[in-house]
Amino acid sequence: MTNQVKIGIIGTGRIANRFVPEARDFAGIGICAVYNPRFSSADGFAAKHGIPAALNDWDALMSAVDAVYIASPHATHYRYVHDSLNAGKHVLCEKPMVLSGKQARELYSLAENKCLVLMEAIKTAYCPGFIQVMNLARSGAIGEIRDVEATFTKLAEPELREMTDTETGGSFLELASYTLLPIIKLLGPHFREVRFDSFYGEHGVDLYTKVFFKYDSGWATSKTGLGVKSEGQLIISGTKGYIRVGAPWWKTRAFEICFEDVSLNQKFTVEYIGEGLHYEISEFMTAISRYKEYASLLSPQESIALADIIEARMIDKEHDTGGLKT
Repeated sequence: MTNQVKIGIIGTGRIANRFVPEARDFAGIGICAVYNPRFSSADGFAAKHGIPAALNDWDALMSAVDAVYIASPHATHYRYVHDSLNAGKHVLCEKPMVLSGKQARELYSLAENKCLVLMEAIKTAYCPGFIQVMNLARSGAIGEIRDVEATFTKLAEPELREMTDTETGGSFLELASYTLLPIIKLLGPHFREVRFDSFYGEHGVDLYTKVFFKYDSGWATSKTGLGVKSEGQLIISGTKGYIRVGAPWWKTRAFEICFEDVSLNQKFTVEYIGEGLHYEISEFMTAISRYKEYASLLSPQESIALADIIEARMIDKEHDTGGLKT
């Protein structure tokens, strides 16, 4: 590779549009191509962002790049990641990277065997404020962690893909990568029980999903919504106090540590740049340049654990004859 990493973007949707300006903040990145099987979409995206090549030919894309950023629909991620790694390309893939633990294990193994970077693009995992919250929670400052509650809801327009795609739409697949992240990081992947409860819309997609986890040492709750609005906060409860991160906690700019004696409470503010993609891009570039010595802020084991939970939800949904429906 040259000093500049040549990146191709796979997909031309909303998040890909946000990726381009933040990636261009890095002198070491050159966005040289955009790929979409529908050429008109790739061509329009390239014209909008001044990208040299618009492609619908996969081999041409692989010949042009050192790495790819995958921002295509969820169900296409596995094949794009697999084929990119097989072609010798580093991969940054939007969340959820894949829809099963088996797929995640296979892809991380493939990346390791080929000495390539594979990173799941959950931007919160790489943001300084969130990292500070995780470190503070683990430090013992609030005692032993007994409960983690994470909520992310928004009211989505009914015509959006996530509101109409019966296979991979809905609030859980769209937002749970964020809400599950602090749970896995603080309580780990080895829970004793998990339960999913959902409220469904007219297309059969979940408009609101609560996930309850029971661990040997505590509990956790994830709440995601596209058609139900709730307070979007992260609460980490311990035996000595708790940490509260207000909405939008997934873009952590401020948080508070609270105690029984309120005079001991502390408030923190943290810088947050742009849409937050800056941090995951920086992490990706560092991982490429320091491949053999760098440990990612989102480990393969954590990414696999997230995929396992997503798979459990997909199986649960197939057998869900109840739940609340509009």
